[in-house]
Amino acid sequence: LRWKRKFICFLCKSLMERQTKDTGLHYDRYLREVIEYLEKDPHFREKLKNADMDDIKQGKLSKELNFVQHNFRSKLDELKREEINRLRMLIKAKHDTEEHNAMDHQTLLKQFEHLNHMNPHTFEVDDLDRLIQSATKDLENFDKERHDEFKKYEMLKEHERRERLKGMSEEDRKKAEQHYEEMKKKHANHPKVNHPGSEDQLKEVWQETDGLDPQDFDPKTFFKMHDSNGDGFFDESELEALFTKELEKVYNPDNEEDDMVEMEEERLRMKEHVMNETLDQNPIYTEEELRDYEQHLANEESDISKKSVELQKQREELERQQEELNNQKLGLKQVKKLKTFESTWLKVKDPLRSSFDLL
Repeated sequence: LRWKRKFICFLCKSLMERQTKDTGLHYDRYLREVIEYLEKDPHFREKLKNADMDDIKQGKLSKELNFVQHNFRSKLDELKREEINRLRMLIKAKHDTEEHNAMDHQTLLKQFEHLNHMNPHTFEVDDLDRLIQSATKDLENFDKERHDEFKKYEMLKEHERRERLKGMSEEDRKKAEQHYEEMKKKHANHPKVNHPGSEDQLKEVWQETDGLDPQDFDPKTFFKMHDSNGDGFFDESELEALFTKELEKVYNPDNEEDDMVEMEEERLRMKEHVMNETLDQNPIYTEEELRDYEQHLANEESDISKKSVELQKQREELERQQEELNNQKLGLKQVKKLKTFESTWLKVKDPLRSSFDLL
């Protein structure tokens, strides 16, 4: 199905979709505000609508920033300055809590990966490119974290069940075990679930959700009907919505045997399955992409080297200033002690006082 190729762009495109959920990124607010102002610009919004994965990967979309209206560019400059200040405050707080111990430079650099901190004043093409690349990379780990959380949830649920059994009498324990097995069998007894993304699954949505004749199924028409925002791509919510009919066969919130947390995990796995299946139909990379990536690695290595040198200079300067401050404090203490000594001797009424006054 030709429309399935549009799934390829879903991840990067979803960065530009307005979402209600927190991404979990430490720069979530900055990301959202940048997207919000870019979406307000008619030129950029149109380019975004027509952009594909190659445009995004090669930085073509980021270059459209040069044509964004001045008032939006000014606001982006302001957002970047605020983000730089926020990061500086975080780093200072971390430095203070570690009591001036050596900081991990690599960890420090990662805090700034989503922007060009060498230019703290204006939001440029490089800043947008870094933001898109960083968010894409970081969000790829989001589903893995969800899977890990689900695994913990399942283990905790089973642990609590076994603990309850330990506190029961032999008779009650047998009844509980029997009920548990009955619920498992009841949950497994459901209508056939279609393969995610298969023609059978899509035809069923076409027939039962859309109310259309399965004999008239047309992939292009189906795509247009379920591309709810009309941007020419399936974003995450649109893609996951396609699996609702399948999940309803297995899960019912009113049934004791059905766990809605497990349903959402299954929805996520269906989405991943379709995405992986779609990507497997295409080359992993082109020669041009490989050359671009190798150049990116070379540039990245050069940038890291420059940043490390700069950070080392800053650290040495801070240490020099701290040493100077410590010397000043020591000098003040010595002056204070001398004045105290002088005052004490001036108050002593003995022959030594006159001698001290002569000095």
